[in-house]
Amino acid sequence: MTTLVKTETVVAQETPSKGRAAARWAARYWSVGPALLVVGTVLLWAIVPQLFTGFDPLQVNPAQKLQPPSAEHWFGTDQLGRDLYARIVYGARASLLGSAIAVGVGVVVGSLLGAVAGWFAGFPDSAVMRLIDVVLSIPGFLLAITIVVLLGFGIWQAGIAVGLTSSATFARLIRSEVVKARTSTYVEAATTSGASTGAILWRHVIPNSIGPTVSLITVQFGIAIIWIASLSFLGLGAQPPDPEWGRLVADGRNYIATRGWLTLWPGLTIVAMVLATNHLSRHLSRRTSP
Repeated sequence: MTTLVKTETVVAQETPSKGRAAARWAARYWSVGPALLVVGTVLLWAIVPQLFTGFDPLQVNPAQKLQPPSAEHWFGTDQLGRDLYARIVYGARASLLGSAIAVGVGVVVGSLLGAVAGWFAGFPDSAVMRLIDVVLSIPGFLLAITIVVLLGFGIWQAGIAVGLTSSATFARLIRSEVVKARTSTYVEAATTSGASTGAILWRHVIPNSIGPTVSLITVQFGIAIIWIASLSFLGLGAQPPDPEWGRLVADGRNYIATRGWLTLWPGLTIVAMVLATNHLSRHLSRRTSP
């Protein structure tokens, strides 16, 4: 009888605790699902856009120009009669490609600069950090415009320009991680075993230093989407007739007072993608923080 009472007491105590744990988990992660849904949908747009629309984003149809949203054209049509929803779906490829190039260039260049500054003390560290300070003192978007003007117009050039601009942020973070890793046990063991400096940096220091940058990569991806769209809006990124979200906003700005959907839908797409990536970044930051 005593055993039965103790068992019931334990079950009664475990059930509320499990319920509270489930409630805490739901409160913390309930919004991750929608963010993943947005990011996953846009990725599918970029990979297999033909699964989401049967319209050709480049097909001109003057007879249906500037049509409002309808059952046939969900987001309406633009000034040349092209389906706006199809152009947004196909435009995801250029927007994500430019952002991926920007993040990739930023991580690679920033990792190399940060590794050199963090591993070699003295003059190399001071020289690299002063260069990074100069880059960070210049407004980032203005610097990206300058670089893309020098490189030429296009989505690849815009991605490289944004990546070079953001590399300073990655370099600072990587440097701090390399400074900590330089005195770690596994680096001392690799040095004792006779490994070269390049091998130690490539095989041990840089891979172990990139882990904390995962959340920063996600944030920078969202920022890159905005900057790539802004460069395309100014005519420095994707060139017509290729669809790109910023290019679509630029195409519809002359009709914003009378045909607001031309700028509304691509603008909302940019906002939704950036908010989703920022939310995932905060989630990853909480997961990786001690």
